[in-house]
Amino acid sequence: MTSLPKTLAILGPTASGKTGLALKIAEHQPVEIISLDSALVYRDMDIGTAKPSAAERAAVPHHLIDIISPLQTYSAADFVRDCVGLVHAIRARGRLPLIVGGTMMYFHALTEGLNQLPEADADVRLALQAEKEKHGLAHLYGRLKTVDPLTAARLEPADSQRIERALEVFMLTGKPLSSHFAEAKNREPLLDLYTVALIPEDRALLHAQIGRRFRDMLAQGFLEEMGRLKQIYPGLGLDTPSMRCVGYRQAWEYSDGLYDYETFVEKGIAATRQLAKRQLTWLRKLSVDRCIDPYQGDMLATVLADVQRHFAV
Repeated sequence: MTSLPKTLAILGPTASGKTGLALKIAEHQPVEIISLDSALVYRDMDIGTAKPSAAERAAVPHHLIDIISPLQTYSAADFVRDCVGLVHAIRARGRLPLIVGGTMMYFHALTEGLNQLPEADADVRLALQAEKEKHGLAHLYGRLKTVDPLTAARLEPADSQRIERALEVFMLTGKPLSSHFAEAKNREPLLDLYTVALIPEDRALLHAQIGRRFRDMLAQGFLEEMGRLKQIYPGLGLDTPSMRCVGYRQAWEYSDGLYDYETFVEKGIAATRQLAKRQLTWLRKLSVDRCIDPYQGDMLATVLADVQRHFAV
């Protein structure tokens, strides 16, 4: 039996220092970075996604960044296929693959498997749309919290598409989406994976970093980027998957005059904090090999030792 390719994953909430840590590891070991980030796949969405700079990407090979347009979609199944293929190719080159990011749904699909979920049902979708129009999205989200609290906890209350899909799965199968995910855990692993999770004990430090980074993005031209996206891609809308990336919905609504600048900043930072909260909820449920507080001690030395031990380098 062929042994599984060794891989190391660095997971963490947004703004916790994952990319910086991976780049420092690259100064010591011949690594290539596979992005575990559903926002970085989109071209022309650079500032608001905190995409690694051109210099950083030139210094260290990065994968699964800038691979589709903001009008296209990229699924968890796409990620699993591409990620596993990249791991094999990187190992064949004699280099070390690092999976780095915070899109926990992708990581779940990679480690726990994809689920045989029912196809979309037009009648159920029409019924959910009618219910949403009559009672509002908050009503659907409340219903999801009742029938599938685990899925509701990891979804944003404004994420209409995923809320409706989760309810659709429940209505079609009689089982919550989270149960379908749980049933997929028995499949064989795809990778020999060592997982490091960055989990800050002091949430206030993470919140402060989120605020600083969001304001830095604005100084770098995030709103101008949003304006360019609207011009380059006239087919974009608030219901386009790429515009669900944190910060972009708020920037879109601000550009449409829905609220003033300070309200926009507050909403953007609040949305990013909510994303971090959902990511931490996922992380705390994972069985990881190493948990590190990114604000305490020398995490580079610790993870470098893990890299050397896991890859036997």
